[in-house]
Amino acid sequence: MYCKTVFITGATSGIGRACANLFAKELRYNLILCGRREERLQELQNELSEFAKIHTLKFDVRNRSEVENAIQSLPAEFTQIDILINNAGNAHGLDPIDSALMDDIEAMVDINLKGLLYVSKAIIPSMIARKAGHIINVGSLAGKEVYPNGAVYCASKFAVDALNRGMRMDLNSYGIKVSIINPGMVETEFSLVRFKGDYEKAKSVYRGLTPLAADDIAQTILFVATRPPHVNLADIIVLPNAQASASIVKREA
Repeated sequence: MYCKTVFITGATSGIGRACANLFAKELRYNLILCGRREERLQELQNELSEFAKIHTLKFDVRNRSEVENAIQSLPAEFTQIDILINNAGNAHGLDPIDSALMDDIEAMVDINLKGLLYVSKAIIPSMIARKAGHIINVGSLAGKEVYPNGAVYCASKFAVDALNRGMRMDLNSYGIKVSIINPGMVETEFSLVRFKGDYEKAKSVYRGLTPLAADDIAQTILFVATRPPHVNLADIIVLPNAQASASIVKREA
């Protein structure tokens, strides 16, 4: 019986790690797990190897040659990628455009936009050759609505939304599905990275409400990935119940 292979970027934490757990434990799919932290990749491989075949790739999505070399190094049994989950992404800083640091700006553009392109461009040709495959991009509510002090992060996620729509058009004739999942407030390492390790500031983002968990988004991705061949859930927004929009959130005292 054929077993599908799933390629997950940003697999060492948050939504990516939750996806790895679900696809391994519930579907027993072969997994290619990608990230920058080798010890976490090894830990995840040890944890999931009893459920599925696991191959890890250590690279930074910002580095085009690293991405291309890593994907070219895949052993034969992992070269047919059925599902690509473009999950790697980050926010850096929460500042108005006039005072935002250029290092933060470049990191968001390089990871959220260029990194997604580098990985997709390396994998799409084999999907086209087979006339099959599914690309699932992890976007954000910030790719649908702009909020104050988030201009560059929102711009990078608006670009992901546009890329997702364009990919779906360009790849339609090959039978390749393209979907995007746009989470609202999800409590992962996201805010800790955005606020550069300031734990209290990161926790304050979710104070007074029950945010989404990484597993909530992973469950949505799993559902999208397992629809019948004729069904594509093309664009989904997932919010915690307390959140009505990017700027309207009900918090308890």
